[in-house]
Amino acid sequence: MQLHGLNLIGSETAGGATTFVAMNPSTSLALAPPFHEAGAGDVERAMRLAESAFGDFRRRPARQRAAFLNAIAAGIEADDDVLQRANEETGLPIERLRGERGRTAGQLRLFARLIEEGSWVGARIDRPDPSRKPAPRPDLRRMLIAMGPVVVFAASNFPLAFSVAGGDTASALGAGCPVVVKTHPGHPGTSEIVGAIIVNAAKSTGMPAGVFSMLHGKSHALSLALVRHPLAKAVGFTGSLRAGRALFDAAAARPEPIPVYAEMGSTNPVLVLPGALAERGRQIAEGFRASVTLGVGQFCTNPGLVIGVEGDAMRGFVEHAALLMGQSAAGTMLYAGLADSFNEGVRHFSQVPGVRIAARSQSVADASKTQVTPTLFAADAKTYLANHTLREELFGPASLVVTGSREELERIAASLDGHLTATIQGTAQDLKDHRDLIAILERKVGRLLFNGFPTGVEVSSAMQHGGPYPATTDSRTTSVGTAAIERFARPLCYQDFPNSELPEELQNQNPHGIWRLLDGQLTRDPV
Repeated sequence: MQLHGLNLIGSETAGGATTFVAMNPSTSLALAPPFHEAGAGDVERAMRLAESAFGDFRRRPARQRAAFLNAIAAGIEADDDVLQRANEETGLPIERLRGERGRTAGQLRLFARLIEEGSWVGARIDRPDPSRKPAPRPDLRRMLIAMGPVVVFAASNFPLAFSVAGGDTASALGAGCPVVVKTHPGHPGTSEIVGAIIVNAAKSTGMPAGVFSMLHGKSHALSLALVRHPLAKAVGFTGSLRAGRALFDAAAARPEPIPVYAEMGSTNPVLVLPGALAERGRQIAEGFRASVTLGVGQFCTNPGLVIGVEGDAMRGFVEHAALLMGQSAAGTMLYAGLADSFNEGVRHFSQVPGVRIAARSQSVADASKTQVTPTLFAADAKTYLANHTLREELFGPASLVVTGSREELERIAASLDGHLTATIQGTAQDLKDHRDLIAILERKVGRLLFNGFPTGVEVSSAMQHGGPYPATTDSRTTSVGTAAIERFARPLCYQDFPNSELPEELQNQNPHGIWRLLDGQLTRDPV
């Protein structure tokens, strides 16, 4: 595909006076073409087009919206240019990107199946009771409906699966919400290719033109303008705590506040309990090193903190993990700013009194290839508890091992901020012996793992990819899995409406055969 670098506003393109270029992190060379920064006029056009499309799009039969999602998935799968461009813009290997493309298409199809089946709307019907005393009960029927235009911010670390056609876009479109995407400036060419696929899918399936728009830009002003626009009804974001909080605060300060579903910082603690250490300490160390360095540590579920009980077994674990980390190769990060932040974070951690560098990769990092050095830190519990800076996310291939007494482990767990995940490496007896510790962790995270590592996030109905603040701005929601669709819908109750004027999901005959809560009983039966 020949890239043009323009913004996509519905089915049209738009340029601007200011441009920027993408950089190849593996070579530090600029990539053509220049990309046009969207301005205030582009924001206004995109949001008004989205609003004009909303009434039509949300009322489309589910099978039509599903066909739209399936067409996007097919278009992405058929385009190999997107893999090459993503490789050039991010430094991620082609095979990794091929797998990510499959995940992206798979989650689009997952939402297509979800909305075709239809039960996601959570229909509830309480039939009237005219004889009830002291007052008759009315006919009440409740379901989820689309909220309106959604602003989606593409993430840097997954140029396909968390980007222009990623989970936020798939779930918002599935709910019946038009989407305006703000691309990530690290991979604008990849974004343009995928954006064009979505526009073509909208045309081929007869969707209204404003159902999708895509704006390029590097300025904070553009991001804030999108969030503050009065026609925006919700925001999806994956990125840093600083940026996520800025968007959240802007949305809360609007005359009409709107929800911002922001996934932000997380260090994803791993607790290595004594029984597991005694049985398979070296094996755990090997799995830990692989998880920390996977994808150069550029996963939001990267295990950045390990906690264990001080003793010979834990010292052996640290020694083996340090040996393996020293053998790890330097790796290219997604863009120079990310590598600079990582290197600054490593310097910051290493200057904290009581923190030592247990290992650094023996591989020499090449700055011209945006490479960084995998690093393992170690500290005792007192040092960790006394230095809040050690709780900050160090995004990249680094982790901190903290050791202390059993009581100190519980103090550390109680002091944790919110995280996406926590992992327990243990035995069945460890779980029994540390029930209080597990109870603490249940309050701190969105996903609790046993004898695994957190860097794999399954796209499924039961997945929870969210957690208490600052992991996310709303711990009740997920950005991965079918429950993500609920972020962009709101409940509406119809009282005493004629059956013929109700949405089909609430009509007596239940024409789609969906699951409904009828007088408190879950059923597919008609009323």
